[in-house]
Amino acid sequence: MKPAPTTYTTDAERWHAVQARDTAATGHFVYAVRTTGVYCQPACKSRLAKRENVEFFGNATQAEAAGYRPCKRCKGGQGSRRTDLVARACRLIEASETAPNLDQLGSELNVSPFHLHRLFKAETGLTPKAYASAFRAQRLRERLDAAGSVTEAIFDAGYNSNSRFYESAGERLGMRPREYRAGGQGATIRFALAQCALGAILVAQSERGICAILLGDEPEPLLKDLQDKFPKAQLIGGDDAFERLVAEVIGFVEAPALGLALPLDVQGTAFQERVWQALREVPAGTTVSYTDIAERIGAPKAVRAVAQACAANAIAVAIPCHRVVRRDGDLSGYRWGIERKRQLLDRETALS
Repeated sequence: MKPAPTTYTTDAERWHAVQARDTAATGHFVYAVRTTGVYCQPACKSRLAKRENVEFFGNATQAEAAGYRPCKRCKGGQGSRRTDLVARACRLIEASETAPNLDQLGSELNVSPFHLHRLFKAETGLTPKAYASAFRAQRLRERLDAAGSVTEAIFDAGYNSNSRFYESAGERLGMRPREYRAGGQGATIRFALAQCALGAILVAQSERGICAILLGDEPEPLLKDLQDKFPKAQLIGGDDAFERLVAEVIGFVEAPALGLALPLDVQGTAFQERVWQALREVPAGTTVSYTDIAERIGAPKAVRAVAQACAANAIAVAIPCHRVVRRDGDLSGYRWGIERKRQLLDRETALS
């Protein structure tokens, strides 16, 4: 007859597993040492503590909530536990008809709202509220393409009322929702194509401000990019007044240190907009790494997401993603080509 499997539900079973450094117990619980203030996995090879100084927790989250920090040797299982908790919070937000508040999330996940808020922001770079807002905005964009009416799409995306949505419609979509749903139908975008030291350049302006500064080898692909984004918008070639604006933008591209005193129509997710704002605070003539930007926005682990936000930027130079380099100082990818990135940095260094 086989012995009953160990369940690790009693302190005696847990202590026996710690003494034996039982790898099978990993994931069932963690133990914390009062005299050191750290918690470990059962199989951790650190020096065994005295039994009277040890207490047990169901998981790393509970140990951290009690004030313990992860062991430097085994990491306390912290990474996977934290990631799993935040992933579960994201799934709850995405599955809810209306965005749950912190108290509701904490109750569902059995952690304190404060602890959840801290972990969520550390892992994603966003607060749960900002994540819910960005998720609803993304879902709205999808619903606007498929729903029978704008009102239907608004409620399907999780907004409680039309009025609540319309308060932020311009910020989330960049235009009125009917215009967005119709591929920009009814919206007016002025644009002009020109040449600058970096090749072809397209400058486009919506009612809110500069919405695109695109660079390339030939002008036609740049115009196609704009048409693909808003196929039904009214694209109008610039008049004399707009040509002066384009000249100002070209002057800025030639000498970024001069600055650009024009409003920008920035459209992205909540996370992208935080990255882009951080980039705008990097002075001309200096560079930062993707890790630096991730740390500045309070999301040190989101380095890859920062790189993706840089690649999604459609407003060249004014949102200076060219100032972001690898940690070793080498140049990395740039939406408009590494050589243009090199030229921009060389020009800024020479003028600074």
